[in-house]
Amino acid sequence: MLTRRTLVAAALALPAASAFARPLGLAAAAPMIDPRLVGRALAALFRHHRSIWSRDMIAIADFGLPSSVPRLFLVDILRGATTALLVAHGKGSDPDHSGMLQSFSDVVGSAATSEGAYLTGDAYEGVHGPSRRLIGLDPGNAHAEERAIVIHSAWYANPDMVAKQGKLGRSDGCFAVGEADIATVLARLGKGRLLYAGRIDG
Repeated sequence: MLTRRTLVAAALALPAASAFARPLGLAAAAPMIDPRLVGRALAALFRHHRSIWSRDMIAIADFGLPSSVPRLFLVDILRGATTALLVAHGKGSDPDHSGMLQSFSDVVGSAATSEGAYLTGDAYEGVHGPSRRLIGLDPGNAHAEERAIVIHSAWYANPDMVAKQGKLGRSDGCFAVGEADIATVLARLGKGRLLYAGRIDG
């Protein structure tokens, strides 16, 4: 069972834990996120601690939820506060456009969402405006850079899409957020942090 004490102790056990100013831990997000997914994100912090050098904020994308509800969670580990935002998934993960992710894929050209831990990279100005590069850290998303999987904004990820059609549009595998949310996401989820994408089946 994930408890605040367990998660804080685990975070403090990480190398360079002094970077945490008495962190409140991931347990503060438990009321909003499936605790099993929180556990996977924490395991990713341990597994990739040499790459993830900034651990004050992480993001967890729960693709077990429909695209009509906020499912990208920005978790402030220091304060125990969580912000939930809408995020689109890839066309290849939902070919019938049901609003639910059906499967993950990291195949080049699949236009699908990939599962696993990502390291946030540089911010840049792209075809979708302000964006942030992502580096896949797990076997399930190892081709993220080759596939140009990034965080960007899109009109089809705006809240009015849910009002109009009951779901968001779909990306080519990128983490597309609403146009009004991109500044917040890029500011809080800066370079060197963890973005974990997954879902709990069953």
